[in-house]
Amino acid sequence: MPDPIDTYRQLRLERCRRALVKNKFEVFMASDVQDAGTLFRERILAPLEVNVASWGDSMTLQATGVLDTIRVDPGIRMIETFDTTISQEERLERRRQALLSDLFLSGSNAVTETGLLVNLDMVGNRVAGITFGPKTVVLFIGRNKIVPTLDDAMARVRNIAAPANAIRHPGLKTPCTKTALCTDCSSPDRICNTWCITEKSFPAGRIKIILINQDLGL
Repeated sequence: MPDPIDTYRQLRLERCRRALVKNKFEVFMASDVQDAGTLFRERILAPLEVNVASWGDSMTLQATGVLDTIRVDPGIRMIETFDTTISQEERLERRRQALLSDLFLSGSNAVTETGLLVNLDMVGNRVAGITFGPKTVVLFIGRNKIVPTLDDAMARVRNIAAPANAIRHPGLKTPCTKTALCTDCSSPDRICNTWCITEKSFPAGRIKIILINQDLGL
């Protein structure tokens, strides 16, 4: 007898995939994080002409190992926007440059079963790259990010992803790092500044999504 939990997860992933495809995203399915990395290298990266690449913060993306693949490729210049050896001003400038890259990689805070991407940013470079600029965007999304509706997605981002991300950066001093609850704070370190709801990919297929049948990231 098939595992009912596995069947349940597969059905949800497939429902989400169909909705995303209907919304003009190009969607791939991966069984786990290793499969996602292989799929990216062989089916997405290989056919692309990429001279410059960059990325937006994502634990799921980092777990796939694809960043290291790009870093060692002599034909691709990686714009490193999280380099701690440079000043904050230089990091911001690199994030501006990243918006003109051929390839931009990241994750998503939430995705609905109706095919919407929902993200919330501190600086805004990640949602900016998803929305406009880079020629191709690839997002790696674990099954735990899938929720039924837009309201559920925003609740997930505000009450799970945002507090957990603030806690992940120990230098941030926001109320949610102590309470794990969003209080719509006015802290100088607030990471919840720019919402982005992506209903459809334009042009069609510009945003490519790898749905991963594994709980990943925040």
